[in-house]
Amino acid sequence: MHDNIINVGDWIRRWAQIQPDKTAIISEDVPYSYADLNRRVNKLSHFFLHIGVKKGDRVAVLLHNCKQYAEIFFALSKIGGVLVPLNWRLTLPELEFIIKDSGSNVVIFEDEFMDNADMLRKKMHIDMNISCAVGEVNNSQAVPSWTMDYETSIASFPEFEPETSWSAGVNDPHVVMYTSGTTGLPKGAMLSHRKTFFNVLNANMFFDLTKNDIAIIGRPLFHSGGLIVEMAPVLYRGGTIIVKKRFRPREILETIQKHRVTILELPATVYNFILEECDIEKYDVSSLKCCFTGGERVPVTLLKTLAEKGLIVSQIYGLTEASTLFWLPMEMAREKMGSVGQPIFHGEVRIVDEQGKPVKSGEIGEIIVKGPIVMSGYWKRKDLTDEVIKGGWLYTGDLARVDKEGFVYIVDRKKDMFISGGENVYPAEIEKVLFSHPSILDAAVMGVEDEKWGEVGKAFIVLKDGQTLPPDDIYRYLKDKLAKYKIPKYIEFKETLPKTASGKILKRLLKENVLR
Repeated sequence: MHDNIINVGDWIRRWAQIQPDKTAIISEDVPYSYADLNRRVNKLSHFFLHIGVKKGDRVAVLLHNCKQYAEIFFALSKIGGVLVPLNWRLTLPELEFIIKDSGSNVVIFEDEFMDNADMLRKKMHIDMNISCAVGEVNNSQAVPSWTMDYETSIASFPEFEPETSWSAGVNDPHVVMYTSGTTGLPKGAMLSHRKTFFNVLNANMFFDLTKNDIAIIGRPLFHSGGLIVEMAPVLYRGGTIIVKKRFRPREILETIQKHRVTILELPATVYNFILEECDIEKYDVSSLKCCFTGGERVPVTLLKTLAEKGLIVSQIYGLTEASTLFWLPMEMAREKMGSVGQPIFHGEVRIVDEQGKPVKSGEIGEIIVKGPIVMSGYWKRKDLTDEVIKGGWLYTGDLARVDKEGFVYIVDRKKDMFISGGENVYPAEIEKVLFSHPSILDAAVMGVEDEKWGEVGKAFIVLKDGQTLPPDDIYRYLKDKLAKYKIPKYIEFKETLPKTASGKILKRLLKENVLR
């Protein structure tokens, strides 16, 4: 294969030549053309080069969805830099770990997170802090001396294309996206230019994209879903994306009606909120040609209720390490309700038994994937990479079954991971914090069904002899150590936890007790 892969940063330059006046982004209701976007991307590229960002350097970003996110994504791609998206729901220690682990020497943060950024710079060496106003601009807030203002910083730099001598190789990353792991510490999935390019080609097929498409970016851009599955494909195809710092359920429907949105992908939780707070039938949503959800256990009852209200929602399935693996065509959304569909075009996906052989229809097996859509590996963690990529195949740890017509149904998730309100929650990470409490002897966390969030955490806790610990004390203990969505909703005290002979907790038995 030729080593020079199309540079993700080139997309905007090319569309700025072909259709300069076409709207690329509508951010907070303000439209920006492809020419506007390319000019701003170039100014930012020159600024990055000026402050010393070189090929392979990591730049961490702590922002809500906004036009600047897209600018940073494409500017870094143009000059060979690497984007490290930060989840703004994380606590200070969680953010500190990712910035240190990735070796990010530039941090771009939203004004809203100024206090956190200040504390982070005092805890570690960061070459450059850049403050960015997103959404409703608060002009009264002065930028402190230890940081630079985003808009002021790029203002004086030229609009022409930056001169760089590099070309994107097969495995050159342009994003390192952190995903929590069963080890209890986040790990950075290295996403190459090639990977994003082939993911985009797959999305072009399942969304049937054209340059006339208009998509709401319904997931945070720090997620693979928002950045790689939603934003990147639409801008690659020359379409229009709509971003906003916060979309309320009513605003999503108003935006569809106002801008004649054609593509919508939202977490199941948000569809739930739309049903609770809005009368869908009062809005004109006839422009939608693709309406998808993915990433969490989606109740068939939710899909049925949405269909009754005139919103046919299909499903896709993917993971950070490989983006979308299955998609259910819109025309099959009613007939195969509950299925995540069939494998994508670019990439080989199989469902195999413990011997690695493809399962027969109706049997349960593990999803594995091979090809250009797979990550290059985990950042600085060859040990963890070797655990999941074997013989070129990425073993997802997710279990599924296939029906006679080749449609896939997800049965269970990566080991014990659960998804709450669209966010991946890994019990090992929570258990690690619980174990640090002086009164706790043993703990196990799992996801249990929840009407509002899809799933929430339940913690089973064994206290040390003679100790008493009210649940409220545990919540207070977790509050500053974990993001809010990771904190278990339920706590149950046990005398012992069921274990194997080797000492591993049998969560299956705990789950059976919950389901009784």
